[in-house]
Amino acid sequence: MHAVVVGADKLGAIPDMLANMGITIQKKNTGRFAVHQRKLPALHAGTELLILFTDFLGHNVMRHFRELARLEKVPVVACRRSTVCLAQSLERCLANRRLESDRCAQGAARNSRMVPEKAAV
Repeated sequence: MHAVVVGADKLGAIPDMLANMGITIQKKNTGRFAVHQRKLPALHAGTELLILFTDFLGHNVMRHFRELARLEKVPVVACRRSTVCLAQSLERCLANRRLESDRCAQGAARNSRMVPEKAAV
């Protein structure tokens, strides 16, 4: 899974922890400088997860990246910049994604068993 990280100057042990979870950091954006805060037209191509570290981000930057993620249907994890907080947030996010995909799969199976009635001629 490819992730974009926004809101941290230094990541410390976070890249190793993400790698253990099968997540690679595709792009890192500190969000502090004016260049980083300009409104981007879209997330980096191939982004599957957006991680926002709320310790260092302004509200407008966060709102913009959340909107980009919503438009591209990319899950967002917002938390403090710590490995423990990130791990807990990722577990919740991934559990919710599994639950949603299970519901979709159950719905598809249920719909495939339904046989449409033939229209009267």
